[in-house]
Amino acid sequence: MGWQWFHRLGSPRWFYQKTEAWVRWLGWLAFLIIAGTIFWVMAFVPKDYLQGHSFRIFYLHVPTSMMAMGGYYAMAISGAIGLIWRMKLADMSMRCIAPMGAAFTFLALVTGGLWGKPTWGTYWVWDGRTTSTLILFFLYMGVVALQNAYQNQQMADRFSALLALVGMVNIPIIKWSVDWWNTLHQPATIKLTEESTMHGSMLYPLFVMMVGFYCFFAWALIKAIRIEILRREYRTDWVKQIIAAENK
Repeated sequence: MGWQWFHRLGSPRWFYQKTEAWVRWLGWLAFLIIAGTIFWVMAFVPKDYLQGHSFRIFYLHVPTSMMAMGGYYAMAISGAIGLIWRMKLADMSMRCIAPMGAAFTFLALVTGGLWGKPTWGTYWVWDGRTTSTLILFFLYMGVVALQNAYQNQQMADRFSALLALVGMVNIPIIKWSVDWWNTLHQPATIKLTEESTMHGSMLYPLFVMMVGFYCFFAWALIKAIRIEILRREYRTDWVKQIIAAENK
């Protein structure tokens, strides 16, 4: 009885029905938070005393980097659940996270380069953080490629899950690379065990922006999973009923 909620959560039909109302407000919530924070950052956050106004790209670079790593955690966990418990919804989640994670990682690399040019004098350096983030992008793309390489969906899910789990070794490298190696990339600004090196006037909008990005990620993922459910479950009666109702 205690594990019924877990198996119910893995039901595509249950997920599709329960999340119908979520997508109605999550997208608007994400838009309002992100748009409001961008206005906050551009109008009220003071410029950095060393980097000037160029540091404002920080408010896009950090959230996209967080989503890139957080998405990989979610993808690997989904893959592990799919391997162990054979939950179809977990496999669908892994497939949907991969292109989203690749997009966030690409944005993290681009915004990092745009920030690096006025700060370091170059768009790119082969240091530990940037190189391991590039590897993260390739890992995401590897999962996307495996998902499209097999006609048998179960084989695609199994091999994608294995790659996602093996690639987890790269996440701590990204996290601790600035501490392990002396590179151009600055050390961590937000620390859990120590006081942040950022002033509150700059730090608080960053936290709000991260909330907005998490809401956007959740909205986009739910939308993608709902589409994936319809794609995989199109032979079931309940999906046929939904399609028939939408076509009326």
